Amino acid sequence: MQNDHISHKHHAHHAHDHKPRDQNLLLWPLVLISGFAVIEAIGGWITGSLALLGDAGHMFSDAAALALAWVGAWVARKPASARHSFGLMRAEVIVALLNGLFMLAVVAAIIYEAIERLQSPQPVAAGGVMLIAFVGLVINVVVAVHLHRGQHTINHRAALLHVIGDLLGSLAALAAGVVIYFTGWFAIDPILSLFISILILLSTLKLLREVLHMLMEGVPHHLDIAEVSEQLIRVPAVEGVHHVRIWSLSSEEVALSAHVVLKEHHAWPQTLAELRRLLHRQFNIRHVTLQPEFSGSGSIDPQGCWLTEPHNET
Repeated sequence: MQNDHISHKHHAHHAHDHKPRDQNLLLWPLVLISGFAVIEAIGGWITGSLALLGDAGHMFSDAAALALAWVGAWVARKPASARHSFGLMRAEVIVALLNGLFMLAVVAAIIYEAIERLQSPQPVAAGGVMLIAFVGLVINVVVAVHLHRGQHTINHRAALLHVIGDLLGSLAALAAGVVIYFTGWFAIDPILSLFISILILLSTLKLLREVLHMLMEGVPHHLDIAEVSEQLIRVPAVEGVHHVRIWSLSSEEVALSAHVVLKEHHAWPQTLAELRRLLHRQFNIRHVTLQPEFSGSGSIDPQGCWLTEPHNET
């Protein structure tokens, strides 16, 4: 039997195609957010605003998330090797998992402190809160737009989630400052912090579910094995497919393996090339392993799937 597989060189080529831009895109937002996080933490301590301190906590987590994402993008560039035949592109998925767990810890800390503040509201310097929150809001909008225009790997999305969470935190701090300035209602500060934390929690849980699905080698959500199999069977000379496996190597790279049933041996080279073109063109699947089998070795149902597995005589 003849196998078709993508070489180590091919895997490395795709990693280098995508990751340098991903890595460079994260660098200056990391520097910008790290610097302002220090300023906002000092401002929150001086003004006594939990919303501002919470936003500073978000920004510190953003900086850590961006640093992790930057490292993840760098590691994912490593080429394939004898020990890692697909390269290290799944590093971005692991980094996304760490960022998601880190975000859960930040949210838990803010919710705990907000409940404490609701029980005993503390005075807040509204003017200082509004000024610092507004500057933080502008910085987060700039960084979020920058990241959104870049690549959309799961690593990138995890970092963007932190930035969007911080953007919402800045909005909450700004709104709290306005309400306190005009009404003197200090409870609005922890209430808005709770509201924003719940929104961030929902987004984080969604991201973590997707990350775990990838780590468990689930079929990517945008693909359906039945649909892919149906398209493969439509290729001339293909009588059936079975043992179709589809999984994610990273958020950008999908792999497929399958057994393809044909009648004639000589049809395989041309059929193989056509199958690879179809998978790339219609489903953007580039890492493909196809095993040819021939219909004389077993029986096939009308849909083109094995009813009886072939047995080797000894």
